[in-house]
Amino acid sequence: MSVAKILRVYLDETPLLRVKRGNFNFLNRLRTAFEAQEFRVEFRLNSEAERLKSVTRRGYSLFHMDEPFHARALTMRKAYYYPFWRIENTAQRWDYTIAKTAFDPDNINPEEARTFGRVWRKTIFGAPVVETAKEGYIYVPLQGRLLEHRSFQSTSPIGMINALLVHDPKRQIILGLHPRETYLPEEMDALKQLIDRFPRLRLSSAPMETLLANCDYVATENSSVVLAGFFLAKPAVLFAKIDFHHIAANVMELGEETAIKAAPTLTPEYEKYLLWFLKHTSIVGGAEDAEAQILSAVRHHGWEL
Repeated sequence: MSVAKILRVYLDETPLLRVKRGNFNFLNRLRTAFEAQEFRVEFRLNSEAERLKSVTRRGYSLFHMDEPFHARALTMRKAYYYPFWRIENTAQRWDYTIAKTAFDPDNINPEEARTFGRVWRKTIFGAPVVETAKEGYIYVPLQGRLLEHRSFQSTSPIGMINALLVHDPKRQIILGLHPRETYLPEEMDALKQLIDRFPRLRLSSAPMETLLANCDYVATENSSVVLAGFFLAKPAVLFAKIDFHHIAANVMELGEETAIKAAPTLTPEYEKYLLWFLKHTSIVGGAEDAEAQILSAVRHHGWEL
């Protein structure tokens, strides 16, 4: 049965205001794409109640990062950096199409990859060439819920730190707290106890860029700091599922000891991977054919236009 030619996009207040002002480029392009297919496009304030109502409303629904919980819904999310976006049938990044797609560096143009790397190093780090070193430490960008072992993780963040202490017994381990997380007293107590026990473990408030530039490798559950590190050719070990797992040492596949020991020796083709992951496989909001990319993405997930 055909679906009514209506698209409703559910947004929180800030992005909704940007749309109304006309300065949300990706959603401007999305509206153009669907209106060219004779759809009526509505932008609605996001709430749980509104999303629930979408089940009975005619047409399609597009959520921003929320789970698309019915057959006529999809979700959209920035692919870590503007202007790259993904439209998916799940809110779980480790179940995105890209997470299940094999990376083949032989299919990537090396000169295009080098250019992409230079441009984005300047965007992220302020310079197309960044001086790096290996100063004998592991950089651990922490996320939230330090004491919890969630279903997509191999262990809790505290468990991850313990695994690094066991399986990489010589390197210093520098922990960085997430600037937008609020940590519970019991979480900070657990960190303090570990730091008191192990002199080579310490917290740092140094900028992410500095810690990345001088580390031997990155260890994290699934922090996007790993992607920034790839621009500096910094290898990584992951303790959780995520969509950018392809060139990292993955604990959930290899086990803790094997992954941790493998991480510092990894030498993948970082720039080729970043070009593929960020540009070749996403919707590029600033591209001439962004509308075609958007329509291709929703058709891939079964929408009939």
